[in-house]
Amino acid sequence: MTGINEVARSAGVSAATVSRALSGRGAVSAATRDRVVAAAEELGYVVSSSASGLATGRTQNVGVVIPFLNRWFYGAVIEGAESALLEQGYDLTLYNLGGSADERRSVFEHFLLRKRVDAVIAVSLELTPGETTRLLDLGKPIVGVGGPLPGIRTLSLDDVELARLATEHLIALGHERIAHIGGDHALEMDFHLPTNRRVGFENALVMAGLPVEERYFHAADFTLKGGYHAAKQLLGAPRDRPTAIFAASDEMAIGAILAARDLGLDVPGDVSIIGIDDHELSEFFGLTTIAQYPALQGRMAVELLMDELHPDRRDTDSLNVAIPYDFVVRSSTARPDPRRSN
Repeated sequence: MTGINEVARSAGVSAATVSRALSGRGAVSAATRDRVVAAAEELGYVVSSSASGLATGRTQNVGVVIPFLNRWFYGAVIEGAESALLEQGYDLTLYNLGGSADERRSVFEHFLLRKRVDAVIAVSLELTPGETTRLLDLGKPIVGVGGPLPGIRTLSLDDVELARLATEHLIALGHERIAHIGGDHALEMDFHLPTNRRVGFENALVMAGLPVEERYFHAADFTLKGGYHAAKQLLGAPRDRPTAIFAASDEMAIGAILAARDLGLDVPGDVSIIGIDDHELSEFFGLTTIAQYPALQGRMAVELLMDELHPDRRDTDSLNVAIPYDFVVRSSTARPDPRRSN
């Protein structure tokens, strides 16, 4: 196997110069770098990540910590992050906290401290003060996705605002009996996402002078199945049935569409349905939604990490960066049909 010394002899430079040229770190002229790269390619030389790590203190590896592995949103964030990391020459090590409290404690107390990583991305995790301290004690760049974390650069959405916008869309269409499928305290998530989206929903009703009625709320677990069963409860009784549903996630909204169809109801003729996410199946179901681009969130998190790893490239010192979103109107929402209203 070709070694670094052979590349150095072929390019007429020192082994240290080869290391600087191929790692992109250190002062090397463009002409010398081109000569080293050409020699490495001709000899089939591949940089050893372990050797490079010993020389630079970098492992070219980023740890990503997530609360669930089997949810579409988290998979999309990981996909975006991994794609961006590969472009930067980094590997990704995944830590799934979907198990017990002991497993979560082990990740923060042992694995992240023991594993050689250059940086950490925490996705949709509201870290405890102890967990935050342990991560900061790593002395590595950290980026959070999903909400503010004290002392840590984060990407976040205003979930109250998104829910308010979704509900106002239904109100603007003329709906007055609007139901909400979301989470309750028993189904609370990190950064209080279910609570915040319910608050946004209720705020929109109050601002429009509409009553907030408990009978028009049903809790679900942010899955398609959960949304289906919740919608069956909300739509099953013909009398005073809601004419619109705001679901706090697209998976629950898609479940609601399926439930409406099974009950013989037309969407949006009998009931309009809106969600939040822009799930990969949303277009197929004609779902009106607010797109929050999880894959882009993963890429943005990597960009912030690169700014941290290379301070000379940093564009902003802001601790919190807003995640972009777009309102996507499709066929699942429409004005209520007075001929079908009870």
